[in-house]
Amino acid sequence: MKHFISLAWMMAIAIAGTSMTACNGNEPENPFVTCPEGRMPLVAYGLCPAETRGTTGNEPGALFSGDDIEWFNVTTRELRFRDTMEPLRAQIPLLSGIDFYLGDEYLFTGGATLVGLVCSQVFDDLVLCCGKIDGDTVDDEHYYLYDCYPWIPQFINDERVQANRQRRSAQWEAFLKYLDAEGKLKK
Repeated sequence: MKHFISLAWMMAIAIAGTSMTACNGNEPENPFVTCPEGRMPLVAYGLCPAETRGTTGNEPGALFSGDDIEWFNVTTRELRFRDTMEPLRAQIPLLSGIDFYLGDEYLFTGGATLVGLVCSQVFDDLVLCCGKIDGDTVDDEHYYLYDCYPWIPQFINDERVQANRQRRSAQWEAFLKYLDAEGKLKK
């Protein structure tokens, strides 16, 4: 009986040791197979729920999810959505707030404001801008996630814009890591 008890203890220690080393996170090149962290969804909600309509496949009130994002270009800050998504300007009015969540965590401090090219206000914090002017052509199908609006050097270099950018740098990094893990980041 003594032999059985000591053998049982050795087996328990071996199993515990194996399971503890399986999830140590020291495998930089290979993702976890035995201990998946789970996919954290990215979801953006409009702050005017009475006027927000969820798009197909999203939960009610959601403007878009990570699944709706085709890619994000780090250089131009363009956020491209899939063709199947209803345009944001059809879902909520301009100047509405947008809250981004990554899993259960609120992503961007202060959220973002939905602006369009016709907006005459100045914003010193995060905006999701609808539209692009290319010469004489205005294209409302492009979206850009900017640190301020308008996106011109006079405002980009403003100390308030830089302070807000610094304040959310860790959150911005989490956003980029999420998109990179999903294969949706253009560099």
